[in-house]
Amino acid sequence: MDKSKPYFIYVLLTENNSLYCGYTDDVEKRFEKHKTGLGAKYTKSHKPKEIVFRQKFNTKSEAMKAECKFKSLPKEKKLAIINGYLTLDEL
Repeated sequence: MDKSKPYFIYVLLTENNSLYCGYTDDVEKRFEKHKTGLGAKYTKSHKPKEIVFRQKFNTKSEAMKAECKFKSLPKEKKLAIINGYLTLDEL
């Protein structure tokens, strides 16, 4: 039996319209942690409003690399990915 589980990168839109990107194996559970102020230092002061993007990966390593790649992009490319005009693989 294969015990590997998928990982995801996710992007949150905050109340002040900033973006936060992270990785996890359970997006909904992680979002709830962010909403309660226990998710990350950034989301304590930038309250998350909604999940605006998620992408599935086969391994934690792939998800972490994708998170790093996403975070390095300028905001206009991040928005293009969120809106479906680009994919991380195209960059």
